[in-house]
Amino acid sequence: MIELNPDRARRAIIEHSARLADAAVAAGSDAAVPTTPGWTVADLVEHVGQTQHWVAEIIERRITDPAQLPTEMAVLPADPGEWQAWLSESAQRVASACSDDALDAPVFNAAGDERSGTRFWLTSVLNETVVHGFDAENAAGRPVDINADIAAPLISNHFAMLTSPTWAMLRSESAHAIRGTGQTLQWLATDLADDAGAWSVERRPDGATWQPGTRPADVTVSGPAGPLLLTLTRRLPLTGGEATGISIDGDAGLVRHWLDHTAHVSD
Repeated sequence: MIELNPDRARRAIIEHSARLADAAVAAGSDAAVPTTPGWTVADLVEHVGQTQHWVAEIIERRITDPAQLPTEMAVLPADPGEWQAWLSESAQRVASACSDDALDAPVFNAAGDERSGTRFWLTSVLNETVVHGFDAENAAGRPVDINADIAAPLISNHFAMLTSPTWAMLRSESAHAIRGTGQTLQWLATDLADDAGAWSVERRPDGATWQPGTRPADVTVSGPAGPLLLTLTRRLPLTGGEATGISIDGDAGLVRHWLDHTAHVSD
């Protein structure tokens, strides 16, 4: 399994924020975002920039108590001509907040898992920026390429979130739906060597679990890491075929059920 490299993540947040801003300007502020129904491009830019500033403040202030989380949000500039500078500022701020010195500092972790708070937020912001970057570029009619070394740790984060204590508490309907009686699903990234891009899920009666690596499975979904991430986050159709490089071996109904019941709140 590919671990998230903090320096690579910080650079990717800045790079993907710039790409998102450029695509947003090209698409136009009022353009609809097909992969986030009901959102305009302006909504997308506002959400990403506000999230980056909000997370940066949490880490800068070393907030450990969720009751003390920031309540004020950054204001999106009314002039789209200022969006690129605004997103550049928010991306630089959150990347700086997630410095090496802060990685293991005491900070609230909203997932409630074993990660330090800063490591959780670094991955979460990267996920928001990359996935919503796809949304913006798709709205602008542009091709999207997500490097495998970025997509792979975000896939791990995706499964970590879906099986976290917080997900079970706040998204109980989803957590209940993905329980099972031993059904197994597997995702394989075809552009990564060996088991570096392999994720196995078991749907148990007491909750779904995941682990890196390969194992026998009722269904295996294979494809490049980028399209796998976008399929898991419901940005690309499962049946994309040659257009996405995704293939299914086994019970496709299990995969459809999983995808139908695992949408993230911000999606």
